Amino acid sequence: MNTISLEQALAITEGALQRGREVSAAPLTVAVLDSAGVLVSLQREDTASLMRPDIAIAKAWGSIALGRSSRGLAEMAEARPGFMQSLNTLGEGKVLPAPGGVLIRNDNHLIIGAVGITGDLSDVDEACAVAGIEKIGLKADCS
Repeated sequence: MNTISLEQALAITEGALQRGREVSAAPLTVAVLDSAGVLVSLQREDTASLMRPDIAIAKAWGSIALGRSSRGLAEMAEARPGFMQSLNTLGEGKVLPAPGGVLIRNDNHLIIGAVGITGDLSDVDEACAVAGIEKIGLKADCS
């Protein structure tokens, strides 16, 4: 398996939303992208605000594009803001360096996709992404 399937993406999304409900998160939006950065699944909970789909996709897309979680990208942005600004320019504004974008790895540690979640605090978004990924037996990479 070199990329995430629709069935897996939907299961990850359900697991992430379930965790969000368990922790009383604000309404979440969950985007799952395949290993090529193409959107496989997008779910927005009722009352989630207008830009949430774009934010969720940007968290996941930046992770796929650079091979790091969006938490790792946030650390990079803090250490090298000019470099991150250049990357975001090259990526046409599709890179969002804030926790909530998590790489999905298979048993061989290959990146097969990414999850981007937004709606609550970034740490909560990230925890929900990890829960969804791990619920179906894949590995979440937040580094």
